[in-house]
Amino acid sequence: MRFRHAFCITTNHFADIFKLLLYRLVTTVILGSIAYVILRLGLSAITGSAQFAHLEEVVSGFFSALFTGESDVLRSFQSDFSGALADVLNLIESHSGSIIGCVIGICCIYLVSRFVNGLAVFAVGGSIDSRMGTYAHSSFSQSYFKRLGSASLYQVIYVPVCFLYDAITLVACWFFFFYAPSILPSWGFLTVLVAISLTVTALICMQALKMTLISAWMPAVVTDGVGVGKAFAASIKNGKDFRSRFGGFLAGIYCVVAVNVGFAFATLGSSLLITVPGSYLYLLAMQFVNYYRSNGKRYFVSRERIAGEEAEEGGPKD
Repeated sequence: MRFRHAFCITTNHFADIFKLLLYRLVTTVILGSIAYVILRLGLSAITGSAQFAHLEEVVSGFFSALFTGESDVLRSFQSDFSGALADVLNLIESHSGSIIGCVIGICCIYLVSRFVNGLAVFAVGGSIDSRMGTYAHSSFSQSYFKRLGSASLYQVIYVPVCFLYDAITLVACWFFFFYAPSILPSWGFLTVLVAISLTVTALICMQALKMTLISAWMPAVVTDGVGVGKAFAASIKNGKDFRSRFGGFLAGIYCVVAVNVGFAFATLGSSLLITVPGSYLYLLAMQFVNYYRSNGKRYFVSRERIAGEEAEEGGPKD
């Protein structure tokens, strides 16, 4: 039921998908341009060097030889490539300071992008809450500026915490992909498929666990005005309906992956412009549905349907 209600609420907020898309496109262009400038300035001494040009020449010559059949180039490729790569690595070592600066700069841009994009997600959460609570139509811009303070504090905590959690998730996926095959029977390509399956399963389960642990965080701040820090602690400690919430997020994420992958293949990737922001909106609606139901609150699924344990008797309820 929660799964179905979240889907209905998502379709009722379909216009917010385009707002999220436009917002992310604008932020991507701005932050991407800054990242390009950082990389251009930090790596120009390497990418513009004769050593790097020689490496590019060796690699392009190898691919050209594959089609033209120049056996001399193919035979000498390994030694030529090793020498050219060693020269580039020595050049990189001599410019290690600029490399480290670029890495730090790109990491900062990544964290800023998550912070800025998270403000938009928080604003959409406010619009969803207004519609679920009173069926009021709260515009994206109104919700964005009204909750900018709490959204900023929320993102200050959310971004580094989830960055660390995602790093742990990547380590787990690294283990399943690269080390799990070593303890599995040697079945050739089937072993690789099993490793990929375990990796995807671990990734989805870890993301479902994260969504379950923080599912009451944003709704508590938006719906009941709870402090950001207090709401975070309460959400982590909340064990009520844990299995149903985890199962719902697990099924929801699997559906999100299936829809995005399926539509991407069917439309050569163009549908991702709609399905990706739609996925964020759906998982956000799942959080609010779980919060309302866990706290016995009635909410509008649509104009004619009210759900929740406290739905008025005789009224339309689900």
